Amino acid sequence: MKKTAILLTAICATALLYVSCSNDNHEETTSTSLTNIGASVAVDTSNEMDLNTGLLISTSTSTTGKTAETPTGICASITISSPNETEYPKVFLADFGTVGCTDNNNLTRKGKLKVTLSGPITTTGSKMTIERIDYSIKGIKLEGTIEYTNTTTVATVPQWTRKVTNGKLTDLQGGVYTNSGIYTTKQTAGVDTPLVLSDNVYEITEGTHTVTASNGETLTLTVKEPLIKKYSCLFISKGQLKVQGGILNGVVDYGNNDCDALYTYTHENGSSFNLSM
Repeated sequence: MKKTAILLTAICATALLYVSCSNDNHEETTSTSLTNIGASVAVDTSNEMDLNTGLLISTSTSTTGKTAETPTGICASITISSPNETEYPKVFLADFGTVGCTDNNNLTRKGKLKVTLSGPITTTGSKMTIERIDYSIKGIKLEGTIEYTNTTTVATVPQWTRKVTNGKLTDLQGGVYTNSGIYTTKQTAGVDTPLVLSDNVYEITEGTHTVTASNGETLTLTVKEPLIKKYSCLFISKGQLKVQGGILNGVVDYGNNDCDALYTYTHENGSSFNLSM
């Protein structure tokens, strides 16, 4: 499958993904567009990873101003700055170093994440802002800011909006993907154990993000069926995104809630591609 081989090479270089194709006779333009889907999924995955990191270091570290605290599950050194244990804002700086370090998920990160809490993340109106500083995951450079705002109206169903601004992914070949968007997220499990993250399950119920590739092609990805993100899983495990842009009009499906890296893209004409992050 000649065109599949082109797609495989491009996606591996772009977003640490690989792909197998169930259809032949696709033009190279299709391969390029599908590579953009892979990059779009990588953008969203990196945002989820950094959000997990923000939750981890703001929940499990102290606020006493230690200069080299390292919570379980992260390889960065954490610096904490706050007025005192009860006042806000609190600023957490996760430093992965210029050489980088590898975490329990075999992900090597370099640079810094600056996490600022305006108040307790479980309190309505509070914001957690994540800024990337000379930051990369497995050699892929990531830029931009994630703003996570508590919009809860019913105490038993915590809810947040996740807004990404000035997002940029630079792949291993120098390809640049700018991105922005807003998602609405609800917590569906782990509400009763606020200091334990491992049992948390989140449901992304609505939202849209856009990703623009170096060639100018823009993809719009909209939640079609709620996306399920378990804190204990590295990737989204269930749900669907509607994908539109250029020659693409189809659906990304994340599977049956298994804690794996697999997903599929199905075009409107029925052509299906099996991918993995």
